[in-house]
Amino acid sequence: MLIAQLINGLTQGSIYALIAIGFVIIFGTMNLVTFAHGEVYMIGAFMGYFALTILHLPWYVALVMGMGAAWTLGFFIEKIAFRPLRSAGHMPPLLITIGLAIIFKDLVVIFLGAENRPVPSIYSETFKIGEIQVSILQLLILALAGVLIIVLRLLIQGTKIGRAMRATAQDHEAAYAMGVNINRVFSISFSLASCLGGAAGVLVGIYYNAVYPVMGDTAGLKGFAACIFGGLTSIPGAILGGLIIGVVENLTVQFIASGYRDIVAFLVLVVVLVFRPQGILGKKIRAV
Repeated sequence: MLIAQLINGLTQGSIYALIAIGFVIIFGTMNLVTFAHGEVYMIGAFMGYFALTILHLPWYVALVMGMGAAWTLGFFIEKIAFRPLRSAGHMPPLLITIGLAIIFKDLVVIFLGAENRPVPSIYSETFKIGEIQVSILQLLILALAGVLIIVLRLLIQGTKIGRAMRATAQDHEAAYAMGVNINRVFSISFSLASCLGGAAGVLVGIYYNAVYPVMGDTAGLKGFAACIFGGLTSIPGAILGGLIIGVVENLTVQFIASGYRDIVAFLVLVVVLVFRPQGILGKKIRAV
């Protein structure tokens, strides 16, 4: 049971990691936080639901459509909420993203209803390794999360836009002086982060066979917690933070009770941050 719950936790944690990476990309390049990220994840999940149930498309097409919808939504959020207020400080864009999150959620409730929408099962087969039972779907989700992370790393490390993103993250003004198109970098960074959130939403819908309008609330909070846990500007830290939170939650459900899963997960987060405020892999900032 312990190993089975570890596999469950890693599967769930890989989804948290995708959401957390989105927060890291946005904060790393723009030095801002968005609280509409959970709703972008929710929109991606609903796009995957429509592709699977209404259009009867294969799961991989649904995944691409969910990522595309989230990319488009992220593009418009950056353009509407962040770009006009870039010089207004941190608070106005933050408040706008909170407002957008409420708007997106309420619009889905108004037009689609507040009830859960069932998502068809895919790859329900399981197999045993010794005494451990593993589902093909779990391996698929872990593999897809790994592929997305690898592709992201290759994009950031080996492409022109990736170098521009890293330069912008280090110093906005210096990057601009060197000819980097800051607006383009911000737009692509925000859209890319949203795209990963959309992928996480589709994978969650497939994994739990349901989507619903408020699913972004908890997921966005867990993703942000994983981002803080691992280090606010560290992608490896976000991955590690997401996996740890997922494993802790599942072990809590198995060995304590399901009602304590969030309490124990956030208690671990608090304890870690008390002793290491910069996160597990974050860099320590010296006070001036």
